[in-house]
Amino acid sequence: MKKIVFLLSSICWLSLSGCEKDLEQAPLSSGSTPTFYQTQADFDQALTASYAPLTAYPTRALNLSETRSDNIYGVDDLGVRDWAPVNNFSTALANNPYIAEAWSGNYNGIFRANTLLDQLATNGSVVSDANRTRYEGEAKFLRAFYYFDLVRFFGKVPLIDKALVPADVLKVPRSPVADVYNLIISDLQTAITNLPATYDFSVSADKPNVGRATANAAKSLLALVYLTRSGPTYGIEGPGLATNEYSKALPLLNEVLTSGKYAFLASYPDIFSYTNEDNKEVIFDIQFQSGGAGLGSDFPGLLVPDAYFTALKIPFASGGLEIRPIANDLLNSYPTGDVRKTFNFAQGYTSTTGFKETRWLMKKYLNENTRGTTRTDWGINWIVLRYTDVLLMKAECILHGAGGSQAEVDDAVNRVRARAGITTKVTGVTLPQLMEERRRELAGEGSRWHDLVREGVVLTTINAWIPKEDTRNRMSRSVDANQIIYPVPQAERSAAPDLYDQNPGY
Repeated sequence: MKKIVFLLSSICWLSLSGCEKDLEQAPLSSGSTPTFYQTQADFDQALTASYAPLTAYPTRALNLSETRSDNIYGVDDLGVRDWAPVNNFSTALANNPYIAEAWSGNYNGIFRANTLLDQLATNGSVVSDANRTRYEGEAKFLRAFYYFDLVRFFGKVPLIDKALVPADVLKVPRSPVADVYNLIISDLQTAITNLPATYDFSVSADKPNVGRATANAAKSLLALVYLTRSGPTYGIEGPGLATNEYSKALPLLNEVLTSGKYAFLASYPDIFSYTNEDNKEVIFDIQFQSGGAGLGSDFPGLLVPDAYFTALKIPFASGGLEIRPIANDLLNSYPTGDVRKTFNFAQGYTSTTGFKETRWLMKKYLNENTRGTTRTDWGINWIVLRYTDVLLMKAECILHGAGGSQAEVDDAVNRVRARAGITTKVTGVTLPQLMEERRRELAGEGSRWHDLVREGVVLTTINAWIPKEDTRNRMSRSVDANQIIYPVPQAERSAAPDLYDQNPGY
């Protein structure tokens, strides 16, 4: 059922000789462009290939957003882990492999989407009008998704809206953030028009469509784009443009919430159950499947050490040599009896050698009883957008003056708290309280860093958190606005000297 996204995730596609190797010296929009697609099957294969780069998104979200935020106190003991300087706000990140992957992986997806869109314009007559419309909508949703990820991490990026040969890519400078957003918004508006609201998975014919983008996914993402653009600029060329577009986001969120296609699940653990995937809470997710066919994921064990796997009698390594502990500040924020704390986290473990780890770790996506064959073969999907996230974004818009009422905000937060087992109701919920509820609800989902940035509180929050949390005296004691975005990878700057200025502060 998950073949639509991952059939081609580990193989080369059509006439793209060299595949990912083309990205080592320039964005994948530098890959060799195919001549033309001749059949419906060519377009189907190309669309599947455009989804494939999404497989890197969960790991990226955990490494560059979750680990960057105040949810993780992950400074390593040996000082050699690639995630340590991310958590430590190092200014020497230009050669970090996670940073390089975020750039190249997203341009991988952009190139594939651009190629499909180019071919639709020139050879699309070989497919039906309905399919051509849907293909355009899906390709533009994906291109917007990849560009939005780039803007949130890097600010200005090269804006490439067609498939280019390598020599031409190396001439494209970084575009202002506002210009990149213009393409993102235009693409998502097309996706909303062209795509179905959802697919009816009760109909057997729709089963292969599990994981495809829908109009409601595009509406949810566009609302998040408007929220992000509305955030402060911090005096840098980052994701915030201070546009105050909350009134544009709110109607989109309401349309999704009232569509009747999704629901607020009664049980928090059920949202992430291996046996309840693509449930009513899910608006858009990235599909994975275990079984040793190369369709699985590594993110369930990414933040835990090998010793934890051994303690659980999982017969393969997690891939992590050290723990990335959950911040005490986050743990202490959960009220007594909050089921989200015990579901999301585990308090240490005892290794087979008798070592006792007392720090808390992330176990949200781990189920040792449904493991695959290797650490990269977990079968749980990664939820990108879900009903509760949209519900809380609606509350955010209301608190920013977009309309609605305080009663709606309070009701949204109280529904979330009640599901978590908290019986005490709150009234007069403020933006800081809302952000803390989002933190507890969405822990481990890669949203916390971006939430702090768009709400204008990332510097005050992180700079207050570091001295309180950093009991080992390993972290930077002051974070400035330049560190809100990451540096341009050095490999990209070396491939085209003098084309890309480095982001200030790096």
